[in-house]
Amino acid sequence: MTLNEDKNFFTEDRAEVAGAKGHIYDMIVIGGGPAGYTAALYAVRAGLDTVVLEKLSAGGQMALTGQIDNYPGFEEGIDGFTLGEKMRKGAQRFGAASRFTEVLSVALAGEIKQVTARDGIYCARTVVLAAGASPKELGVEGEKELVGKGIHYCAACDGMFYKGRTAAVIGGGNTAAADALLLSRVCEKVILVHRRDTLRAEKIYRDPLLKTSNVEFCWNQVVTGILHGDRAEGIRVKHVLTGEEREISCDGIFVSVGRKPATELVKGQLSLDPSGYVEADETTRTSLPGVFAAGDVRTKALRQIVTAVADGAAAVRFAEEYLV
Repeated sequence: MTLNEDKNFFTEDRAEVAGAKGHIYDMIVIGGGPAGYTAALYAVRAGLDTVVLEKLSAGGQMALTGQIDNYPGFEEGIDGFTLGEKMRKGAQRFGAASRFTEVLSVALAGEIKQVTARDGIYCARTVVLAAGASPKELGVEGEKELVGKGIHYCAACDGMFYKGRTAAVIGGGNTAAADALLLSRVCEKVILVHRRDTLRAEKIYRDPLLKTSNVEFCWNQVVTGILHGDRAEGIRVKHVLTGEEREISCDGIFVSVGRKPATELVKGQLSLDPSGYVEADETTRTSLPGVFAAGDVRTKALRQIVTAVADGAAAVRFAEEYLV
């Protein structure tokens, strides 16, 4: 379709912008992680003219993971950067375009969607939002430098590195409780540090955790520092009521204080849940026709590479239905 075929799709300003760009895609994918590149692969194989807009590198947050052992098909595991590149090349093999650029704003209402990036303006009939979510950090000195060197944000991804060892989990919500339960099955000891005197986690997570014999609870305490050489070796904690500080030795530290979805771009345009995730069910449809949310950015029970990949495929299935 060209602009001249249906000018009613645009406001005057939008028509000028799209005309300057000179192209309307069938699909724009925002985010080049597993959800984004799976959507791109399925889209181009379905004959949809597709472009992926990624700010950093293929793989998104996955690219920062040194070893992935829970993605099927790699019996020896694979590092996140390499897996991301494989996903990108797989989509590009069939014709998906990749642009490494930052998206600045979006206009998602109407039949033609407009995405403004640092390198120009892109227009498409559908958009898949696959921008992901990033873990919230503790914000203590040395944390960033030690990621992958004893500091982790996903027990399901990295917990097996600490089989038979001691791990600390920081947090008290559902994610922290679930991480502590998972680690309790592989670690000799798990230390859960929480700033309150009771868990915020739901009963389904809280009750089993409180009964687990190899989990030690450090109530009313916050992490003020990380003990380390080349790797993290422990944490320094402070009691929020007494001010007393002490050091705790451990082999690994799992930060589970929440995640922040990359939804700033769509606030006021798409329906978001109270935690800021895009409200979308297993169809990945959002509150706006022609806009889909895939991967960690949407409301869902489990955020893993395999569930992101599934979302990417589902998004294209329902995008095709929308485009008919």
